[in-house]
Amino acid sequence: MDLQLFEYLQSYLTERRRHLFDFVLRERTRHFTVVTEDVYQMHNASAVMRSCDVFGIQELHVVEERFGKKMDREIAMGAQKWVDVHRHQKVEDCIQFLRAQGYQIVATTPHDDSCMLQEFDVTQKSAFFFGTEKEGVSNIVLENADQFLKIPMFGFTESLNISVSAAIILQDVVTRMRTANVPWQLSEEEILELKMQWTRRSIKSADKIVARYYREN
Repeated sequence: MDLQLFEYLQSYLTERRRHLFDFVLRERTRHFTVVTEDVYQMHNASAVMRSCDVFGIQELHVVEERFGKKMDREIAMGAQKWVDVHRHQKVEDCIQFLRAQGYQIVATTPHDDSCMLQEFDVTQKSAFFFGTEKEGVSNIVLENADQFLKIPMFGFTESLNISVSAAIILQDVVTRMRTANVPWQLSEEEILELKMQWTRRSIKSADKIVARYYREN
């Protein structure tokens, strides 16, 4: 990274914005990640992205095997600036990619043999898969899952909206992760890289400013 360029671009930000970046990045994690599998309602996928940002999850994986659509910016409320979105054409590719990154595959499903949320081991690096609104996660995910996870429910309804499920699960596992003996925070290198990325996204006409910087230096 060009550190001189980074400091130059940082000068375009307010002091408050720079401090906010520092604070948020210290709370970010890649210990957990989220996968949405062929979610038809884009406002649901966008709401999941918003939950990722709120609970400090840096990466969201979107499988678009059947339904390829753009995130609803209004629902995401600007979260697309701060959350890294990885798109996959096939769920098998997504699973393979995540395994290579050291994640265990966790299928969220209300099946009887699933682990209750409060009993889930938060020390394990995990990718939480959420399926379509009606069908849940695919058979491919179920067949490849290392863990099955469910939210305790006590009423007649046996399922929740995907965005609600994601918010409940993330709130629980992230809260417990922070008190567990596990290195969940980003490295200094990762923080610097994201800070540069966020800085550029925060500056209007950033590409032109960068081009002018290199012409003059």
